[in-house]
Amino acid sequence: MNSSYQQVREEARGMADAPVRVLIADDQALLRGSFRLLIDSTPGMKAIAEAEDGARAVQLARELKPDVVLMDLRMPVMDGIAATREICSDETLTAVRVLALTMFDMDEYVYPALQAGASGFMLKDVSPADLVAGIRVIATGEGVLAPTVTRRLIANFSRTDETTRAAPRLVGLTKREQEVLVLIANGLSNAEISGQLVISLPTVKTHVSSLLAKLHARDRAQLVIIAYESGLAERGMPT
Repeated sequence: MNSSYQQVREEARGMADAPVRVLIADDQALLRGSFRLLIDSTPGMKAIAEAEDGARAVQLARELKPDVVLMDLRMPVMDGIAATREICSDETLTAVRVLALTMFDMDEYVYPALQAGASGFMLKDVSPADLVAGIRVIATGEGVLAPTVTRRLIANFSRTDETTRAAPRLVGLTKREQEVLVLIANGLSNAEISGQLVISLPTVKTHVSSLLAKLHARDRAQLVIIAYESGLAERGMPT
């Protein structure tokens, strides 16, 4: 198993069994039913509603205020990107997190979905255990990115001319914070960053918290986007 997914599962096992309320948005009834069965059979987790398109997902999110929305990216009426943008820009839904789901590891919708505010994405063929763990971690405000495709996908969709990039200002970051940000963009977990930089895990978490505050990012997924859009991820570790 990929070490990043392993960390997600370990973090999820260590969390309290507070009920996580999940809204399922997918245009395929069979998949919605499968996700509902998985979620409802998981202790401390409940599927509160289903939506067959993006517009309905937005409506239900506003009515029910779930903890997590499982958002299919390819749906009729309103696609998952537009629905994610509506939910994440709604000031009454700041506690709602979106976990984007896609069938393909190079789906051109994934990067725009992260830009729209999704806290992460997973492939639909992810194992049930990893999906449940991902939902739990997303519910705490963390980000989850499918590690097999993160670097390739983000780099592909953020490849724009330097003069046209609306690059976030990174001048306020320390050298160590830049190093941590590059490693986050490379898909490393906190434990892996700790090992590579030879610093304690609490110190890594402090740096991540500082990055979130300084860059006004919602979660780890947004840090990945900022690292690529600023060009820092492509330049690599600061010297």
